[in-house]
Amino acid sequence: MTGAPAAGSPSAPRGGRRPSGTGLFVREFARAPLRTASLVPSSPALAERMVAPLRRPSARPPVVVELGPGTGSFTAALRAAAPAARYLALELNPAMADHLEARFPGIDVVRGPASGLARALAERGLGPVDLVVSGLPWQAFAGPEGDALVADVAACLAPSGAHTQFTYSATRWAPPGRRQHRRLQRHFGSVDLSPTVWRNLPPAVVYTATRPVPAVDPCLAGR
Repeated sequence: MTGAPAAGSPSAPRGGRRPSGTGLFVREFARAPLRTASLVPSSPALAERMVAPLRRPSARPPVVVELGPGTGSFTAALRAAAPAARYLALELNPAMADHLEARFPGIDVVRGPASGLARALAERGLGPVDLVVSGLPWQAFAGPEGDALVADVAACLAPSGAHTQFTYSATRWAPPGRRQHRRLQRHFGSVDLSPTVWRNLPPAVVYTATRPVPAVDPCLAGR
């Protein structure tokens, strides 16, 4: 956990009080709409759909990774579903990372991009991962880095692991949404689409990707 942010910094609370989760989302959306991508936090109904793979019986405490946890809507659902889970979050926005640490004391938060996933797991000796939950906006998957990130997610998962990613119903047919669906199909043997979660603003759907496809060594690909 980092120390208190300096006065006047983007993550410093004003008047000695931190903004609420919704207030923080509004503020950060105004500052960087492409990076934040949502005006309000996700609903409990969407969070329950995102963490559904954790409801399966497990012989050991699961390892869970959250990419772009924001203010912790999915984090709260993850902790409720699997209190004994080993949890790791990667959050690029320092204000949201501060909020997450204040809301969930002792939580393991890496302040940086999701591309640091493999390194963060290796540094902690964690893996294989049972569930990767992504709250990242499509902007995080732009360009060739997007495919590399999905490949990293698939590579870190246990054979029985799962990856959940949500998108808004109104935008899932847009080019970024179609590209992301193709990426998931490339790196996973099964990609299921949930019914629309109407109790979210805006309404959303969840992709659940399972059966991660093992990475192919490029030196062996032509043999």
